[in-house]
Amino acid sequence: MSYEEIFILGWLANILMLFINIVVVFSVVRTNEVAKLKEQSLALEELKKEYDKYYPYHKQMAIIAYFLPFTGFFRVGFRLFEMFLFLSKNKDANVYNFIEYKYTQDIKKAKNS
Repeated sequence: MSYEEIFILGWLANILMLFINIVVVFSVVRTNEVAKLKEQSLALEELKKEYDKYYPYHKQMAIIAYFLPFTGFFRVGFRLFEMFLFLSKNKDANVYNFIEYKYTQDIKKAKNS
């Protein structure tokens, strides 16, 4: 297998994970009510602002991850696996609870370091 084929395979894996990520977003939006989504969005907005203070370049890093072969695949794959474990351990939890948990944990890590 040549380097070119490995790069193409890596980018295809990244595109697959981007598609899976979009499917998860649409399934969450479809299964929730508009008012509940707005309320959750407002609550996450405050956490996101604080998160942006500690990690100002996280958006750029996510975009770069999709341009590097396999990086987006492993990044999103790990996050989906982590979400699956969180949701299986916490029976009444949903994706909103997982996102809230991740933001608060990352903010705590940044404050302690």
